[in-house]
Amino acid sequence: MKKTPEFLSLDTHTCFRLYLASKSIIQAYSVHLKTLDLTYPQYLVMMVLWESEPLSVKDLGARLYLDSGTLSPLLKKLQEKNYVDKVRSSEDERSVLVSLTVTGKKLKDKTVQVQSTMRSAVCFTDESLGELNTMLDDFTASIQQN
Repeated sequence: MKKTPEFLSLDTHTCFRLYLASKSIIQAYSVHLKTLDLTYPQYLVMMVLWESEPLSVKDLGARLYLDSGTLSPLLKKLQEKNYVDKVRSSEDERSVLVSLTVTGKKLKDKTVQVQSTMRSAVCFTDESLGELNTMLDDFTASIQQN
């Protein structure tokens, strides 16, 4: 039987480790976000809006690296839950602005516990997490350049 070259081994693929880490963190978040009636992608949208709102759908998509085909259903669900409002821009009617409702703004306080729980579940120091974020940013940038 011919031995598989090491570079084809799953254990040598950084992409598999990133996939597994991503899947694990999303699964862990999902348990806590369920109590807030949010999926992980919806949570990401809300996080961006808690940082800065209103935002155009285009700017929101750019910030999250999501196309409109993926973002539109997320926003529709958040609107149905009364977490966000969408209105046409008065300056450019082609642009749709997304803003938080009062309910959506109040939800931010409830997510503090989720974030706190997740931070304590990860056995890294703030410094280590900062280094990891830098490495992941560099990794992503290098992949996107090629």
